Amino acid sequence: MGRQFFVGGNFKMNGTIKSIKEILDNLNKAKLDPNTEVVVAPPALYLLLAREHLREGLEVAAQNIFDKPSGAFTGEISADQLKDSGITWTILGHSERRVILKEDDEFVAAKTKAALDCGLGVILCCGESLEQREANKTIEVVTKQLKAVADKVKDWSKIVVAYEPIWAIGTGKVATTEQAQEVHKAIREWLAKEVSSEAAEKTRILYGGSVTEKNSGELAKQPDIDGFLVGGASLKPAFVDIINSNQA
Repeated sequence: MGRQFFVGGNFKMNGTIKSIKEILDNLNKAKLDPNTEVVVAPPALYLLLAREHLREGLEVAAQNIFDKPSGAFTGEISADQLKDSGITWTILGHSERRVILKEDDEFVAAKTKAALDCGLGVILCCGESLEQREANKTIEVVTKQLKAVADKVKDWSKIVVAYEPIWAIGTGKVATTEQAQEVHKAIREWLAKEVSSEAAEKTRILYGGSVTEKNSGELAKQPDIDGFLVGGASLKPAFVDIINSNQA
């Protein structure tokens, strides 16, 4: 059995009750590739709405968690609370949180461990800035982000890695198919060396960086690209085409 294709939709800080219900209704009615795992991540306020309205077989992710189970942490949500609410995944380490909210590798790793210890799946994001890419530091930066997690977590069976070049998020710029495959291959080689051969073989590595229905088919054909973490396009009807891009 090969790795199951995986497509996540990160709504970021977008949506209303009305618009999110419309997105969910579209997914519920769509003919989706039965071999693709689908997860959507609405803003925290709408997690329960999404879980209530999304059909069975489609999962819901939080966009973040805190690394403690409970306590005096105003504004935060724990992995235990997500699990209690039927939310099965969380996105961690997204570049917007690393860059804007100054989350460092250690904090992302601590949150990853907290999520896994609670039984949640983790979409673990990594990626480099334009300056880092131009300095030929892409692999160094990405593997450093992943190593912080590997230092705390040995079982990667519930981790999905999402490679998101920061310079290609929301900019309309997309890494070429060759650039994306090159980094995905390097991540898989790193997993084999630093985690285990089983982790390298089984861990799904997603591409995220201005993915649309126009480029998803070509990207999906690459041997080390196992799906997508989609931003803005997940708010549109074309998200269905991206989910089905592995069928092409």
